[in-house]
Amino acid sequence: MAFNITMSPLRRRHCLFVIGFVLFVPFCFFVIFSMPDVSSEQVLIERIAELQVKLQYLDSMYRTRQEDLRRLSEHIDLLSLPPNTGENTTGLLTSTTPEIKPEIKQIIKNMSGMAAAQGLNPPVSLRMPSSYHFLPHLLDDPSSLRLAYLVSKGRMGVSMVLGVPTVKREKQSYLLDTLQNLIDGMTIEEANDSLIVVFIAETDLEYILQVAKEIEFRFSAYIESGLIEVLSPSANYYPDFDKLRITLGDSPERVRWRSKQNLDFAYLMSYSQPKGTFYVQLEDDILARPQYISEMKNFAIEKTSKKEEWFVLDFCQLGFIGKMFKSAELPWLITFFQMFYNDKPVDWLLDHLLYTKVCNYEKNNDMCKREKAKKWIHYKPSLFQHIGTHSSLKGKVQKLKDKQFGKVALFFPHTNPEANITSSIKHYKQYTLKRAYLGETFFWGLLPQPGDQLIFRFTAPIIIKSFLFKSGNAEHPSDKFYNTTVEVLPLDGPASSNSIFTSWASANLTSDGYVIVGKFDGSGIARGTVDESLGKIQSLRLHVHSDSENWAILSEIHIQDEQSSR
Repeated sequence: MAFNITMSPLRRRHCLFVIGFVLFVPFCFFVIFSMPDVSSEQVLIERIAELQVKLQYLDSMYRTRQEDLRRLSEHIDLLSLPPNTGENTTGLLTSTTPEIKPEIKQIIKNMSGMAAAQGLNPPVSLRMPSSYHFLPHLLDDPSSLRLAYLVSKGRMGVSMVLGVPTVKREKQSYLLDTLQNLIDGMTIEEANDSLIVVFIAETDLEYILQVAKEIEFRFSAYIESGLIEVLSPSANYYPDFDKLRITLGDSPERVRWRSKQNLDFAYLMSYSQPKGTFYVQLEDDILARPQYISEMKNFAIEKTSKKEEWFVLDFCQLGFIGKMFKSAELPWLITFFQMFYNDKPVDWLLDHLLYTKVCNYEKNNDMCKREKAKKWIHYKPSLFQHIGTHSSLKGKVQKLKDKQFGKVALFFPHTNPEANITSSIKHYKQYTLKRAYLGETFFWGLLPQPGDQLIFRFTAPIIIKSFLFKSGNAEHPSDKFYNTTVEVLPLDGPASSNSIFTSWASANLTSDGYVIVGKFDGSGIARGTVDESLGKIQSLRLHVHSDSENWAILSEIHIQDEQSSR
């Protein structure tokens, strides 16, 4: 019987389905297992981009060493030249002369006796303009570019260098709070791969030593680890500011202020340039988001991996705060600042440099903006916020805030034991101590005076396991409690059968029966435990012992008793 090759439409569909299944499934397996891992490939691309930027940084360091070697070689060559070299053609072809092709030697031989033959390889080097041409006063003192002060452990080769210039302010200094915030926002890994360079842009050695002492007192561990460096310039680095040209129609005082700022930035960048791959310009009165280091580094590497040839990455919309550069490209800025330090403010000069790099007079302004946007890339949301109110320029009040930064926590609520609250410090508006204790807001008091007390009388006496009081907040970091003790009143008094404890309690006993158990430190924080031998506590108070130039904020109040600590 002959085989019937004709099939019904349904059977044909079934056969096609089986054939398709047999072919498609192996194909799927092939595609799945042969496809590259996209995530791994992206990590590799970003790693290559990071190495490219590091290579650019190392290349710039190599060129610096080449420059040093060339200067030394030129000096040696000049010393080794015989006298009257310019009149002696035999002195032209020395061991230091570059290799000359045989045909050139023959031409020289044929020109023997001619004056033209003496023009080859003269003992004269071209002298290009340098910093001394733009800042001629530096030539007046050989120590003008020497550091006047330096505390450093010599940390080099990090990924991120943070430049923090600081000057003497009339009202208040934000420097220590800024440094604390920068450090708190780093992970251990970030701190090990970063460097904070504090540039004290003053020439008063007494003031420099005072600031350096305050930094070491508060951040000794970070100075020892190499995370923080402190430096200051020679007084002869600065020109006579009374002889500056008056530009832009500004007052002489403002011209001096912005001219000095340009020179300060140039100095700080010059020092920081060989220290790491990236450089970020900051100020001494800012607030940073947590893990800002990784965010900046990852953003820079991402842009580099995409072949975007950026010049500045902008992590803050205000002034010159949060501007990141490749360290290898800092000489562009340094030279530009030196050339025009007397002419315009530093942030204007940055904009003009970008304009010179990418804009075309023959194209319209929109084209210029687009080209500049490729080189000057903004990051959102902003990673830094300006918190200072009083500018370093006398009489200038700076209230600008970066709206891209968003809101920050101004207080940290906790559940505390039930208590009656009293305060001899008058509160501002709705910022009462009771509401702060309940975790509804922060306490904001007006100018604490000696003898002022904030008292928490517990409804029922408690065993206090620990306490934490944090003063100041992100917007008002200097509104802290200074010279203020934490004291407790035991239910049964400080008496104890333990003679050691009795001695300790007597030494810390106040005239009205309270025992001092802690105090606010330089960062405005008081934390500690209460010795269990004190037994139950009926009240706790904060006792102010000196005048304060600022108001005082309590942004965190946390008292843990036995029940809450379980």
